[in-house]
Amino acid sequence: MAVYFSIFLVIVTVITGIVWLADKFYLAPQRQLKLVNAQAQCDTPLGDEITAKLTEPSAIVDTSVQIFPVIAFVLILRSFIYEPFQIPSGSMMPTLLDGDFILVNKFNYGLRDPVVRNKFIEIGLPERGDVVVFKYPINPQIDYIKRVVGLPGDRVIYRDKSIYIQPACDPSLDSCPKLEKVITEFVSKGDYSSYGRELYRYSANMGDKTHDLLVDNGVSAQRQASAFCASAEGNLCQQSGTARDEFVVPKGHYFVMGDNRDNSLDGRFWGFVPEDNLVGEAVAIWMSFDFERTPESFLPRWIPTGVRFSRIGGIE
Repeated sequence: MAVYFSIFLVIVTVITGIVWLADKFYLAPQRQLKLVNAQAQCDTPLGDEITAKLTEPSAIVDTSVQIFPVIAFVLILRSFIYEPFQIPSGSMMPTLLDGDFILVNKFNYGLRDPVVRNKFIEIGLPERGDVVVFKYPINPQIDYIKRVVGLPGDRVIYRDKSIYIQPACDPSLDSCPKLEKVITEFVSKGDYSSYGRELYRYSANMGDKTHDLLVDNGVSAQRQASAFCASAEGNLCQQSGTARDEFVVPKGHYFVMGDNRDNSLDGRFWGFVPEDNLVGEAVAIWMSFDFERTPESFLPRWIPTGVRFSRIGGIE
């Protein structure tokens, strides 16, 4: 849907921009010339009503001239700086909740054209721990949001609900970095639940970032993986040449996971995110709504039941 909106925005900007240029350099001077010629044929000054009628542009031209600066600004802002997104699921809890509206920085990872999405300016690349929005590799029409766990060349293992990372090794070095466990600390339980089971909340350090995550200790990682693999569109639950819980990130790709570890259809089940699929980094929550409407309510589900002002702010 976002792709179609981008194309629509570009088309409207181009059309209104052409009309704006035509009016500025041809149509407006022609109207002024018509006014001068009309005045030359009269012995007395023309009235305000006649002057306005001769110099007034058509409705289409006037509308295009008025909206072009606004549309152009929105296109530039949305395509190259920030784009708003809505969180549609709980796969990134507790970092992001269903009903959060976020801003995605599209500048950090390089500038791309808004239609074909070819990168024309290199600026930076994702870092471990970034929360990123990307085009779902199985269906690029869908936008996904997950956390970057593995960078190109990394070896990542997810075993017994713990992450182990061996950073990419430079062949010119005498020794490679060792496989290290991502340290997590227990925070609380009971704040969130899944299928009636309490989820355990942990704090994890990844790169130079600290974030919280949820784990369902009531189901094994193997059982949860089997359930997701059976329903995953890509069904790429094991990378060739590795163990089932091991992933070696290819060049130009990233390995991502949801913070709600046992309720996230992520890279463990469909593979890796190509760099070309990256949209940007999620940096802030600008609005957050509750949608806790009971089935007995006569109002539709999409109408909010409240505003979560406490959630507005930066994303860790």
